[in-house]
Amino acid sequence: MQASTGQEPGRPAGRHPAAERRRVDERTDAQLLLASRTDPQAFTALYRRHAEALLRFFARRTLDPEAAAELTAETFAQAFASRATFRDQGVDGVAWLYGVARHQLGRFFRSGRVDADARRRLGMPERPVPSEDFDRIEELVDFEPVREALKAGLSELPGGQRDALRLHILEGRDYREVARALSCTEINARQRVSRGLRALALALQERGLALATEAD
Repeated sequence: MQASTGQEPGRPAGRHPAAERRRVDERTDAQLLLASRTDPQAFTALYRRHAEALLRFFARRTLDPEAAAELTAETFAQAFASRATFRDQGVDGVAWLYGVARHQLGRFFRSGRVDADARRRLGMPERPVPSEDFDRIEELVDFEPVREALKAGLSELPGGQRDALRLHILEGRDYREVARALSCTEINARQRVSRGLRALALALQERGLALATEAD
């Protein structure tokens, strides 16, 4: 009897399963969506392909890293839950995905919060955005509308949020310095900035100011 090598049948010798999964999936977005009905790994490939771009899409429109992360998660959860409704009849897969994203963004601007309906249906726990992810998403945000609004003396924000935004956005202080200046914890400083950015994005949206173009 031939000794077992521990490799899966049909897998070329020397190729690790993880390395094989990391190979670029050359199927189109539409093909991945169709395949994901029976193969969840196909949806994982779609996620890896578009997650960063979708995160940027939301970050530049909400101005809030926390909202952007939540909207990205909810969009993919909703897309996964409704993937059986996708029909490859001249509809590009990524266009369908961004249709879901725009629907989520519209709900956010109407209600001022991010729904978690799809994530709850799928049993996905809601988790806070880790500090390192928050900082990375911040780099995707265009803060120019925030700076202009703060310089114009926008007063609708509560004092704590306005002060946190002024320190972090206008003066460029990191969260440790913001916390020290406001006599609060770094977590609280980050929350004030996040809530201020979210409120400011909603206020600017109500004024009809476009925070990003479709090309962004």
